[in-house]
Amino acid sequence: MIAVYPGTFDPVTNGHIDLVYRASRLFDEVIIGIASSQRKRPLFSLDERIALTREAVSHWPNVRVEGFDSLLIDFVHAKKANVIIRGLRAVSDFEYEFQLASMNRHLAPDVESVFLTPAEQHAFISSSLVKEVSSLAGDISGFVPEQVALALKARHEKTDQED
Repeated sequence: MIAVYPGTFDPVTNGHIDLVYRASRLFDEVIIGIASSQRKRPLFSLDERIALTREAVSHWPNVRVEGFDSLLIDFVHAKKANVIIRGLRAVSDFEYEFQLASMNRHLAPDVESVFLTPAEQHAFISSSLVKEVSSLAGDISGFVPEQVALALKARHEKTDQED
């Protein structure tokens, strides 16, 4: 069984990695689908997000990372997957995720949505919080893989020099 774990992963966090680990034990193959999401104005380019995420999950042989710029369901069908993995950090995530799952079920009744929760120590981590803390030179080392922390630091230093 093939599962797709979609998101923008801007940046990939330890919470994302925890969910990938959990999914990798449940499914034969997990494809991390990184959405282009240009309207969200990501801090990193799609290629940078793919590279950082690939490095973070390279030790799992049944996990691969690919970018996409299409409807999620089209990407899922193109990859011959039958499951979409979604993460729930808190009850507040549920309503939005339920709406997404319902829309995806309407668009593709052959694809199931499966919800996973991260380990408690990762439940409060979000990419947007990590970006905010790192932009203010806060310590994010416990929230993201090492290469992501270094990339964030370099990006913020570059931005500071340009201002």
